[in-house]
Amino acid sequence: MTDKARIRTEAARFLQFFQDRGACVVEADILQPAETLLDLYGEDIRARAFVTHDPDFGEAMMRPDFTVPVVQMHMAVGAEPARYAYMGEVFRAQEEATHRASEYFQVGYEVFDRAAPIEADAEVFALLKEVLEPLNLRAATGDMGLLLAAVRGLATTDRRKAALLRHVWRPRRFRALLDRFAGRAPLPEGREAMLAMKTPLAAGITHIGLRSPAEIAERINALHEDAAAPPISQQEVELLDDLLGLRETTENVLEHLRDIAVDMPAIADAVDRLEMRAEALTKHGVDVGTLDFEGSYGRTSMEYYDGFVFGFYAENRPDLPPVATGGRYDALTRVLGNQNGERRDIPAVGGVIRPELTLELTGEAAQ
Repeated sequence: MTDKARIRTEAARFLQFFQDRGACVVEADILQPAETLLDLYGEDIRARAFVTHDPDFGEAMMRPDFTVPVVQMHMAVGAEPARYAYMGEVFRAQEEATHRASEYFQVGYEVFDRAAPIEADAEVFALLKEVLEPLNLRAATGDMGLLLAAVRGLATTDRRKAALLRHVWRPRRFRALLDRFAGRAPLPEGREAMLAMKTPLAAGITHIGLRSPAEIAERINALHEDAAAPPISQQEVELLDDLLGLRETTENVLEHLRDIAVDMPAIADAVDRLEMRAEALTKHGVDVGTLDFEGSYGRTSMEYYDGFVFGFYAENRPDLPPVATGGRYDALTRVLGNQNGERRDIPAVGGVIRPELTLELTGEAAQ
């Protein structure tokens, strides 16, 4: 059995490391308002969180991570730039993977910096790499900004792009939508018959469900517009597949990305940022010539990552989850900064370490 006292001591060691490098230590409540998380992620979050209800507090979730409460705290009272560190338990329901822990410790480091976001990416990655160096972990990186830019640049309707963007973090659903929008997969069962109906909402049909007749009519009109739209071109689908299939070192992947950007100019700015990040990482002592880059990396992480993403893995223990993960989440600060009538945002990036895994890798977790 894992010794929680040892884990707490290991977590405190990491926390002190970040504090010594200028981070302000903060805390976050275990119970978080469910409304905020549901607004951010939709009802899907219920399958991954422990939900409870209090007569005064209302519906709440045991914190699935620290990022959302830390961002809320910063947007309310934080100075700029800011660096925060924290430690504590997080709680994740594991209905489909019962071998994974439902609660575990995280130690994190977050940087809010408007003036130098690329430098902040490199700083966070380099600090986690430094503190984890004795474990000889493999680092993997990616950039969600490349895929998001590619989807936004597709020559298709805004509705289709919005649907694809919603499901970027659900690879199978994303692929099914892309194939359908490209004309490579049939319409969902029953849709063709519905589209052929002259009056789907004819009088005499009983209205059931929560959607009003006006909402249903709007949805039907949207489906007709989608059916009339031309398919996404084979060239654009192949370029997306090429982008998602990239697996190279950071140094070598840039040349390939420049080639893709010739035919997909929407990703050019994201490629420029990746190149600048590689330079910043080099200045922090990271060897980008051996640093892995994966085009699909980050697509099964929390859905707020929208730029640089990374993880550290024990190659000799494929049974373990990542020892540390992190990434950039600028869009999250825009969402949480635009509450209560305010309009604030700030570029932000962070990373977390799981101390029970570092103990397991050093053989110190057992009682």
